[in-house]
Order: sequence, then C-alpha cells, then structure tokens
Amino acid sequence: MAVRKQEWPEIGDLVMATVQEVTDFGAYVKLDEYDKRGLLHVSEISSSWVRNIRDFVREGQKAVVKVLRVDTEKAHIDVSLRRVTKREKIEKVMAWKKERKAEALIRGVAEKMELSVEEVNEKAGSLMDKEYGLYDAFEKAVREGPEALTKIGVPEKMATAIFEVGQERIHVPMVKVKGIVELKCMKPNGVKIIKEAFLNAKKAEKTKDAKLRFYVIAAPRYSIEVMAENYKRAEEVLQDVAQNVVTNVTKAGGQGTLRREK
Repeated sequence: MAVRKQEWPEIGDLVMATVQEVTDFGAYVKLDEYDKRGLLHVSEISSSWVRNIRDFVREGQKAVVKVLRVDTEKAHIDVSLRRVTKREKIEKVMAWKKERKAEALIRGVAEKMELSVEEVNEKAGSLMDKEYGLYDAFEKAVREGPEALTKIGVPEKMATAIFEVGQERIHVPMVKVKGIVELKCMKPNGVKIIKEAFLNAKKAEKTKDAKLRFYVIAAPRYSIEVMAENYKRAEEVLQDVAQNVVTNVTKAGGQGTLRREK
C-alpha cells in the first residue's frame, strides 16, 4: 500500500478481494489490501439459491466483499459477497482504483527525487492522505500548485516534485460556465476603464483552482468564462469576477450588468 494501513480489517469494512480457491462449501479469497486470507461461505455468496458456486465466483476473480468476523488469534476472517450493495461495490472499486493510481504516483515521485517510497510516504504521503486523501491530494496539487501541500507540512522540494509528477500523469477534469457583462462608459477613456476593470478583477480574485478567460463579443457585451473543478466553485468565481468588473466600471462613471449565458 502507498500509505500503511492497520494489520487487520474491521467488521463491516468493504475490502477488495481475489478469489484463490473455490470449494463445495464456498471460496477462499485473498484480501488484497491486507494480505490476509478470508472465507466466503456459500451462504454469503448470493441472496438467491446457489446451485453451482462457480456460476457466481471463480479463481482469479476480483470482488468487493464485506467483513463479517475477524479472529486475529486463529487468523480467520469471514466475508460476504451478498451483503455488498451495488452502490457500495461501485464506490469501493473507484476508491481502490484511485489508491492504485496514488501508489504509482508515489513511486514516480520517489524515482524523480531518487528516494525510497517509504521516505516519500513518511515525509509527504501520510500528510497528504490524512488531509485530503492520497490521490485527491495529487489532484489538488495539480490544480492549486505545490503550495497546497507545503501548507500542510510537505517539504517544498518534495511538494514541487509531487506537483510535477501529477502534471505529467493526471488529467484533472474541469467544468466551464459562462457569463456576459454589458458595460458602458461614455468617458473619453472609457475603453481603457473597461480594460482595466477586467485586469483588476482578475488580480483581485487570485484563484489557483480556476481558469479565467475574457473576450469581446460585440461592444458593449463582453464574455467571462470560468473553468473550475465543479460547478459550485465555477459559479462562485464567475459571480465574484463579474461583480468586481461591474463595480470597477461603475465607480469610474460607467454602467454594467451581468447575465448568465444559457
């Protein structure tokens, strides 16, 4: 694992497992995240009647199972397949895939800095995992820069390496929203006032988690485009920037209004 977990799972945990051996009474599975073996009894395979176990599980199959019992003294774990809901399965598989990606990214940082994976985990991985979740921390670094990690205690050089590896290997999905401002300023230097209003608005926002783009549609209509990680954040930035532009133009003796583009 990229960041060390506890040795044994807890009752109720959802765990990724690999089917190792199928028998008449169930199947033995390897709990991938703990390197332990568990028993999937035939009664816990499906809610429907199981005539042939191999119709439901087979050697080498990956599955999401729920931990029912843990006996550390006997090194015995009972798990269930039928008690995992469809939603739980989807969410667990997604989380597991993100963990695998995070492990690869940590290895990439270790190679880049010529350090051991253990040292990167000790100085950065554990902090990132605790604060944001390990993979999400890489995405946050890509969006906001190394500062997103140095502020939680990650050394600057390592934060920069994490940022660079993330930029090379992660495509952060972003959403886009648009708004149109209508600006009028009849003063002789009206064009300059409007231009400076946009520049000042961009400086005032100082956002690293969003991208801004301004362009002229046809005076007095100007477009503001915002790209961010989600619609809520994009809308916030759009409203703040547009309000700042309108306020700057109004203070200079002009007029301005914002309307959303559908």
